Amino acid sequence: MKESDPDPEGLEHAILGEEPVFDAADVAAETGITVDQARRLWRALGFPEHGAATAFNKADTDAVRIVSGLVDSGLIDFDLAVTLTRAVGQTMARLADWETTALLHRVEQLAAEQGGDLHIGRVSSALRMIEEFSGPFEDLLVYVWRRHLAASVARVEALGAKEEDLHTTELTIGFADIVAFTALSNELTEDRIGDLVELFESRCADVVAAQRGRVIKSIGDSVLFVNDDPIRAYDTAEGIINVVGRDPRMPDVRLGLATGSVVMRLGDVFGPPVNMAARLTAVARRNRIIIDPRTADLLPPDQFETRRLPARPVRGFGLVEPLAVRRH
Repeated sequence: MKESDPDPEGLEHAILGEEPVFDAADVAAETGITVDQARRLWRALGFPEHGAATAFNKADTDAVRIVSGLVDSGLIDFDLAVTLTRAVGQTMARLADWETTALLHRVEQLAAEQGGDLHIGRVSSALRMIEEFSGPFEDLLVYVWRRHLAASVARVEALGAKEEDLHTTELTIGFADIVAFTALSNELTEDRIGDLVELFESRCADVVAAQRGRVIKSIGDSVLFVNDDPIRAYDTAEGIINVVGRDPRMPDVRLGLATGSVVMRLGDVFGPPVNMAARLTAVARRNRIIIDPRTADLLPPDQFETRRLPARPVRGFGLVEPLAVRRH
């Protein structure tokens, strides 16, 4: 590294705002928990252990003290604290990667405008972005979290009015899948693939939100969503076909819908309908919706026409008779 180059640790220090001054034993002593508990919380956040190295700052100890204070109050136990910490860690890890990728192009633009050494320009532009962007973005994070928390509590309250088990409910699960994505990814440049996936996910998310559903997760070329209304789930599937499959600039898609009892845990959903919806996309034609018999039973016959397809083996379910569906 040249003497004129910025310190490679400069960005990390600018983000964290502090130098590391504690090791794991110090964190435990400062917060009143054991070293093993401190390490469990650190691993739950998704970070590797540092052994006896000095790797933690005051903000790290403050965060641990907050968690241990909640445990000491009796509001939650330590195992639940680890679960919640893991949820925060996994969510924030993906958000940080997403944020970095989204802002990288802007950082390179700012660096190019400065002229001179491109590497130095990138670092200085990134430092500027951190300084001017972090505060407003942190405020936005808290606002969005509160909004989603309110929506989540409302869903649990509605579930409690009709179900004894608040973790289990009946939902229609939707699975949207890009056709022949592997072959497509071999033909396009890396930048084009990234843009395609981002556009696919954003369009799907807009349609799901418009129909009062929720995107549970995106898996590269697929999006898993849920809705408590099978008609809205169908409208979501049809909407995704309209904004993705029927756009000549986008690839074709296949949609599978399945309805049934699912378990909701850790921000995800589990159960046979989830697996069925994913399996149905394998038998769907391009830009078509395939449903399971339970979903077909819930769609009003005066609005929808269903057609049984030949029975076929579906992995994990044996012989299944899927149905094609369309509005009258």
